[in-house]
Amino acid sequence: MPLDIHITEIPPPELEFDGPGTFTDPKIGLVQAGPFDGRFGGGRVQLVRVGLVGPPEVVARARRWFERCRGRVASKMDNTVQYPDYPGFTAAFSAELVLDRSWEHVFSGTPNALSLAMNIRQDDLRFERVVEAYAGAIKSLVGPDVMPRPDVVVCCIPKELQAYTVRKSTTKEARAAAEAIRKERSEGQLGLFDEVEVEENEEDLLFRDFRRALKARAMEIGVPIQLGSDHLFLDGDKNQDASTRAWNSTVALYYKAGGIPWRLHSDGPETCFVGISFYHFESTKRKLVRSSIAQAFSSDGDGFALRGENIPWEQQQGRRVNLTRDQSYRLGRDILAEYERRTGGPPRRIVVHKTSRFNAAEREGFTEAFRSVPVQELINIMPTEFRLVRHGLYPPKRGTLCRVNDDATYLFTTGYMPEIETYPGPHIPAPARLVSDDPVDMERAAADIMGLTRMNWNTASITNGQPVTLSFSRKVGGVMSEWLLRNEDEPPSSFRYYM
Repeated sequence: MPLDIHITEIPPPELEFDGPGTFTDPKIGLVQAGPFDGRFGGGRVQLVRVGLVGPPEVVARARRWFERCRGRVASKMDNTVQYPDYPGFTAAFSAELVLDRSWEHVFSGTPNALSLAMNIRQDDLRFERVVEAYAGAIKSLVGPDVMPRPDVVVCCIPKELQAYTVRKSTTKEARAAAEAIRKERSEGQLGLFDEVEVEENEEDLLFRDFRRALKARAMEIGVPIQLGSDHLFLDGDKNQDASTRAWNSTVALYYKAGGIPWRLHSDGPETCFVGISFYHFESTKRKLVRSSIAQAFSSDGDGFALRGENIPWEQQQGRRVNLTRDQSYRLGRDILAEYERRTGGPPRRIVVHKTSRFNAAEREGFTEAFRSVPVQELINIMPTEFRLVRHGLYPPKRGTLCRVNDDATYLFTTGYMPEIETYPGPHIPAPARLVSDDPVDMERAAADIMGLTRMNWNTASITNGQPVTLSFSRKVGGVMSEWLLRNEDEPPSSFRYYM
């Protein structure tokens, strides 16, 4: 049977800012047009107040770094199109970056809460006390007596805590689930998206991660945090260029302080983009379950995360698990309710992404939940071994859409980028296969996905390869898992807590 291959190119996504026009590079857009929430007038972010917590020497380095970010940071990279100068915080965000010694909690003196915690010999107790030391310091900076309070607290992490984990006291079920994941990975059964933090790795079931645990505690306190170490604060041969670090860290600060740096340009109806994934959770009663996670984003770009209902864990489930019709319906209903609460009205279009196929029960449940939404699209973004080879030194362009015999559609979310004159990836780019049982315009679906790769406000980079609807699944699941170790109620939904 002959192959009919049709190739088109999705242009780089256009982003909107405060000023007129659109831009494909957020760094250029911020400098020339200002952040999107400038359109909100008096409701926009004008001050970003930053608190600092940590050992005295690391806090001092953090203070110097953010003071440096108030001004211009020159790029030392050869490709200044990809790595431009950082213009300074006010020039980039039309807002002031505010530091104040009253918003610093330094673990000084001997002993102090952090040093006492670090000297505990019992591994699990030491981990808890270190998290508690930082959480107590954060709480001291945002208490009711602090006015004004910082908008974001940067937790300054010493070298010995940068990759801090502790082995969990796991159940037999958790160990079996971890072994199943390890076996799949060793046998090469895991694909593209497993490498970019969709669902968890076996380590997530066996170890607790300090960063995720601290983010969960900060959610209880009610303040977004950002973790930073010398990899951010200091120049060095093994660190990113200073201008790149300045761009990425301050975009994240601005968003966590309540700002909206940019949004997708769209001529269509108001859209809610949703990513559905699954994660293992151990409840306070030590019962292992699988639960769905919905990461949802409005057309304005602001995001939220919701946890679905629990699915009893069974060893034969493997990595493929589905919701029942009723579970899908209730999760879909909750997504729409949260979207309307945040935006003031329902979406006119809803697009749901998932890395495995929707089964009949999920389709029925989501369709019923979204019956009031005029346009519904359920789209699978699936890993694949498909490859394309083009003439020349570089792989296919980012945004290449390949259709084979009108029944298979492949999208390259990474690849050669003419705007920076290089391919920024380390491996041969692998496309995702797009599948839907709905009458979906795949070119528009591909354009949406490419746009959502630019909606990660943890970075100003234009080289991200995964849509934000799916790329943070593992981090969100990990923070929610930590939350549920201490809390019976549902975690806060704002995406600012999870990034």
